[in-house]
Amino acid sequence: QVLLVESGGGLVQAGDSLRLSCAASGRTFSSYAVAWFRQAPGKEREFVAAISRSGGSTYYADFTKGRFAISRDNAKNTVWLQMSSLKPEDTGNYYCAAVGTTYPTRKEGNYDFWGQGTQVTVSS
Repeated sequence: QVLLVESGGGLVQAGDSLRLSCAASGRTFSSYAVAWFRQAPGKEREFVAAISRSGGSTYYADFTKGRFAISRDNAKNTVWLQMSSLKPEDTGNYYCAAVGTTYPTRKEGNYDFWGQGTQVTVSS
């Protein structure tokens, strides 16, 4: 069992940066690949970025286009999503999710554990 808690969201202006955190409970966090997803109002949840359990492999949605960076520190049981050059279309609720495999996937149905989300609002 893994409990995930996101933080770091907020209201920012276009062009600003934010760093989201996903803190995990449990001693075996390093056994889980982790991903970030987001959901905008009226839209389906979509994949944003993911990281392998060692942190050696990362994956990004095309829309991040080098603006976002995912990282993790297994000693701190934490995964981060650094977001820069934010746009109004980045607005949404951001969720982290974990799956007990070496490498993550882009499919939300494959993830076993989810956080409650943190809201990101980007004004123009």
